[in-house]
Amino acid sequence: MASFSSFPAIRVPPSSLTTPSFRSRPTSHFQNRIGFRCSYAEAPVRDTKSATIDVVADVRTEKVVVLGGSGFVGSAICKAAVSKGIEVISLSRSGRPTYPSSWVDQVNWVAGDVFYVNWDEVLVGATAVVSTLGGFGSEEQMQRINGEANVVAVNAAKDYGIPKFILISVHDYNLPSFLLSSGYFTGKRKAEAEVLSKYPNSGVVLRPGFIYGKRRVDGFEIPLDLIGQPVERILRATESFIKPLSSLPASDLLLAPPVSVDDVALAAINAVSDDDFFGIFTIEQIKEAAEKVRV
Repeated sequence: MASFSSFPAIRVPPSSLTTPSFRSRPTSHFQNRIGFRCSYAEAPVRDTKSATIDVVADVRTEKVVVLGGSGFVGSAICKAAVSKGIEVISLSRSGRPTYPSSWVDQVNWVAGDVFYVNWDEVLVGATAVVSTLGGFGSEEQMQRINGEANVVAVNAAKDYGIPKFILISVHDYNLPSFLLSSGYFTGKRKAEAEVLSKYPNSGVVLRPGFIYGKRRVDGFEIPLDLIGQPVERILRATESFIKPLSSLPASDLLLAPPVSVDDVALAAINAVSDDDFFGIFTIEQIKEAAEKVRV
């Protein structure tokens, strides 16, 4: 399923927001305990017999499930996860991408729908779920894919004991309230609220603006970076001058800087591996999180 993270986000009421936090929390239970036996000899003791000690170390191996992993943002997340040595399972209606790439062969591609999938085939042993689900259509369709599909996924992850859920949402463009009553926005609001409710200390909502990169559509590659990259540079260079305009309704439709799909993917990977990373993250915070894991 393709991600539509480049479209305007809803504004969640202040009481439902969870601000980004870095408070420590207990270590995830998805860990392997590996025992090491060491021997040593204490000088200047002449006895050549060595004593043994047992050392037990906690080593966590990550396994991430990407919902909509064959889409624009989802595939970037899968690729970034593979580059970090993370085991990846993608669930999407289209399954495995048709284009050849070395990282594609390292992902377990599952073709299916979140409403009908056998979660035993997807979630068992996972340490995090990343959802890129979203789309447009009729009011009923938007409520279903933006809201209900994500709610189903969040609750399934919670039932299977997955310790972290990451939702790729969209930036709040200062849109007036009358534009937020459609199925698209109410669905997004419902999805974000479910993540923050079920995962108050580990749920992550990333809110990028327009996402640019090389997007594949029906076998063709659309170079969105030819537009997004220069616009991002211009807006960042003039940030101090245009900042006073940011309080105007819907001003961020023009003033919010675009975000590279690679930055969104790396921010998601940072969320997967960092237990102290949770809450709602803005455009600038997404870029900061991406820098922490960029090589």
